[in-house]
Amino acid sequence: MTTGDLARRLGVAPTTLRSWERRYGLGPAVRPEGQHRRWTPQDVAVLEEMCRLTSAGVPPAEAARIAKQWATSASRRAEHDEGQPALPAASLRSALRPGDARLECRGLIRAATRLDAPAVSHRLTSLIDAHGLVTAWEQVMVPTLHAVGRKWETTSSDRYVEAEHLLSWHVSTALRRVTAPPTPGATPLLLACVPEEQHTLPLEALNAALSERGLPTRMFGAAVPIDALAAAVRRTGPPAIVLWSQVRGTAGQPLARQVAATRWGMRGARRQPAVLLCGPGWTAGPPPAGMRHPLTLHDALTALTQLHEANSPAPTN
Repeated sequence: MTTGDLARRLGVAPTTLRSWERRYGLGPAVRPEGQHRRWTPQDVAVLEEMCRLTSAGVPPAEAARIAKQWATSASRRAEHDEGQPALPAASLRSALRPGDARLECRGLIRAATRLDAPAVSHRLTSLIDAHGLVTAWEQVMVPTLHAVGRKWETTSSDRYVEAEHLLSWHVSTALRRVTAPPTPGATPLLLACVPEEQHTLPLEALNAALSERGLPTRMFGAAVPIDALAAAVRRTGPPAIVLWSQVRGTAGQPLARQVAATRWGMRGARRQPAVLLCGPGWTAGPPPAGMRHPLTLHDALTALTQLHEANSPAPTN
């Protein structure tokens, strides 16, 4: 990774990177003679830790010392773990049979309608741990959310609205707990709702599924202005950006084209992000040329994983 690419990824100025190298020794580990500096995934990981620490208020000199210690410990852990059996991937977790999925849905509905928050939280966490995020979302969370929503819609009052709000909040909380160590040196994918769009849960599920697989993301959430999205694209240089729209009134092909036309990089080698239009709001017509419209969480995951792999740096020997 070049210094310019790294600065965009971290959200700092190139002069800041040079200052950190001069003051704290946080430069590239390998500097080929007569060539521009190149930052390896290990170098990037150290600087990401440096940024995390300084953002938390740690003084830069202390943050640099901790980041270098962290890198040394991580290297030792990698050497120790080499040759050890890998943990099972999320995709290899046990599937849910239809009958079991229905039982899980009924249990969650009962816990939500009696406002038993600890039970809701425990059930959601256990589901994700046992079956993985995609299975838990598609077979239990979505059907349960729809069922609770119908429950209050079919009553003559606002009864059960509180149950739907409690369930939605705990689903969001469970999704945000899903993490895995990101792939070193990978450029993050961007996820955002289009302007005026406030429904974020499906996008949070996609963010969690990507995180579960170790793919780095930047999640911006609800109603992001297009100018702000374009600025984020220029700053981070993502391989892809997801634009979520729940209803047709918030989707607009002109805004998608504006984001897709955003470029970054040096003159003569500028790049653009791939754009994925996700959500039922985009179903009014075919997507603009060059854009994708995955219909399911699994489809979006597959497309983003392929884009991530195509843009990942080649492994070094």
